[in-house]
Amino acid sequence: MSIAEPITPSYNKLLIAEKTAASKDTEVNIEIRGKNVAPIGLFDSGVGGLSVYLHLAQQLPAERYIYYADTLHVPYGNRDSQDIETLTLIAVEWLYQQGCKLIVIACNSASAHGLDAARQHYPYLPIVGLVPALKPAVMATQSGHVAVLATKATLDGTLLNQVITDIAIPNGTQVTKYFDPQLVPWVEAGMPKASDTAQRLKQLLLDFAYVDIDYLVLGCTHYPFFKDFLLDEIHAQQLSIQIVDSGQAIATRVQSLLAEQRLLAQLDHSIICADHKIPPLTFYASKHDDKLDRLVERLLGSQTQIQPIF
Repeated sequence: MSIAEPITPSYNKLLIAEKTAASKDTEVNIEIRGKNVAPIGLFDSGVGGLSVYLHLAQQLPAERYIYYADTLHVPYGNRDSQDIETLTLIAVEWLYQQGCKLIVIACNSASAHGLDAARQHYPYLPIVGLVPALKPAVMATQSGHVAVLATKATLDGTLLNQVITDIAIPNGTQVTKYFDPQLVPWVEAGMPKASDTAQRLKQLLLDFAYVDIDYLVLGCTHYPFFKDFLLDEIHAQQLSIQIVDSGQAIATRVQSLLAEQRLLAQLDHSIICADHKIPPLTFYASKHDDKLDRLVERLLGSQTQIQPIF
């Protein structure tokens, strides 16, 4: 895994370089083209938001991406609301300074407690937040009982509880909330299957099945990385539980916003990586070490560049 040089993908520089003594219409077209090649920014407290990036990469292969991991302060889920809001605004400001044309707060806790403030500070910048995919679970449940697995900050946040009030309760659906503070550290540690956390997850599925929960919502972006672990256990125990997360819905929303504002990048085969699957991603971290290198490489492969933030 290579270490990237600091990058400054400012479309303003592109605009200055391309502008000529052309008409006003030509300048507008140049500005749009410059913004089109600007990157999409993603932010999470750690590596969890990479699960959202994978959906984006599949749906929008022409785009470039800058990822900010606040690994110095991970996890966010145990922090108070004001602390999360402050850290979120710092991250969004950093991505804004990199020239990002759209920012995804790829962290449920940060979305629950920092999304509104970020949008107020940057009213002209498209900012997409996350909310656990509870609504589709409520619409699909046959038993009338679903569960949300998330951080404490997300479970206590306005976004999720508004969905419960507006969607779940009117539909007569019972929502069980569950929080395990060790899940994010477990993902960051590489998800060892012999750990106590893995054993608790196995028992949790049995407990959910016992009370007729038929949909489990993964309400943290770290959690889709152990989705296969859950599905294997569900299959082994012959349980009737479906797993849902919000990654695909976020990718669709981002595509829609970029299309509306004419900011979609055009496919340029010269910037697509050799395997034609992963578009360019530069990963920045507020705290960097070799363990982070290995974890990102395990999740994404060796194409990703990592750059510490100083």
